[in-house]
Amino acid sequence: MKSKMRKIFFVILTFYVLTPVLAQKKVITEDEVGRIVKALSADEMQGRATFTPGIAKASAFIQVEFKKAGLQPLPGLQTFEQAFTMYKVEPVSTTVQLAGAAVPAEDIIASVATEEVNWRNSNTTVPEIIEIGATENFIQVAFSLMGALKNQLVLVNPAHADIFKRYRNYITRSEMKIEKREAATIFVLTDKTNISSYDVAVKSNIAEQKLNNVVGYLPGKSKKEEYVVFSAHYDHLGIVKSVNNDSIANGADDDASGTTAVIALAKHFQKQNNNARSLIFVAFTAEEVGGYGSQFFSKQLDPEKVVAMFNIEMIGKVSQFGENAGFITGFERSDFGKIVQQNLAKKNFRFEPDPYVKENLFYRSDNATLARLGVPAHSLSTDKIDTDKLYHSVDDEFETLNIRNMTQVIRAIAQAATSIISGKDTPSRIAPEVRN
Repeated sequence: MKSKMRKIFFVILTFYVLTPVLAQKKVITEDEVGRIVKALSADEMQGRATFTPGIAKASAFIQVEFKKAGLQPLPGLQTFEQAFTMYKVEPVSTTVQLAGAAVPAEDIIASVATEEVNWRNSNTTVPEIIEIGATENFIQVAFSLMGALKNQLVLVNPAHADIFKRYRNYITRSEMKIEKREAATIFVLTDKTNISSYDVAVKSNIAEQKLNNVVGYLPGKSKKEEYVVFSAHYDHLGIVKSVNNDSIANGADDDASGTTAVIALAKHFQKQNNNARSLIFVAFTAEEVGGYGSQFFSKQLDPEKVVAMFNIEMIGKVSQFGENAGFITGFERSDFGKIVQQNLAKKNFRFEPDPYVKENLFYRSDNATLARLGVPAHSLSTDKIDTDKLYHSVDDEFETLNIRNMTQVIRAIAQAATSIISGKDTPSRIAPEVRN
């Protein structure tokens, strides 16, 4: 009799121990992951470029998946669409003179949201003059300055020439603003400092256009006013210059893979039905042209209530650490990474600190906006960004993805988040940015 009771007890114990694992695997399957990412990166999505029919199709697809997952609209919204207006800036002319000398066009970045800018020593509009020195982090400082509500003339040391050129190409590809305002920020690559005179004239056409994030919500059981965000961007480059008769930049890894993870995680956690904290699942728009979707999203929440952000960026390939491994950007900025590692300590998976620090990945994805507000917001990835020849090309297609490894990554993220969504762990806040 005792032996029989022991067997029954063992069966019951085994059931309760294995049920969460089996449930996770049942929801996050290779077939389901493959189905979703294949749909998002299909040619019919036309590369999901901002302001195109392709991205509208992608948005509709994600909304259907959120509904199937049993999510609710974010409080304050009636649907999964978080719509907003963008102001697309088309430059007409830009001229800058410093101390009487004309600056070449390729050495100017004009970030404006108004039709006309005229700065001269003699007029009443005087910009703040800021210098970005040779040893400063240009990307970090530039992004922080872009959000300022004041006129700024930024003198950039020539030591930043290479990254300045890349940043200029990024901005001028399609400069947009979330709001129309008189303030402007003009970056000039120059060896001049303490300039005695300046003359800046910028003319632009401003057009209103509509965009939307896709946001789903799973209310918490006991800590409803505390949020954990799972995010990725669903836009990509769209139609580009043809290579071997292919002109669609499908963006399978960048970032249909991350968006797939967000959908899969939404279904997983909804089925678990045990999250103490509220969960927000968001697919951002316009990441590729300036991170405008995440910028708008961040303005709709109290950042003090956001406990953590798992931003998922390019998880479709095996990492430099091998299979069942990935990395976390900004690992040293909070203890988010250590909590993730603890939750995976007994699993065959690990997330390492970002090995590509020179690439500034922490500031190149949608986590950056909330991170600047103090949220422990980090990106999780597996991409070998320094050698990835498919990045931003027409060859970033479904067939190049490792679905088996990608599925393991998503399962690992689900496990990595357990103590945070349960309320057991609260990652430390990220320190506010301070310029030297």
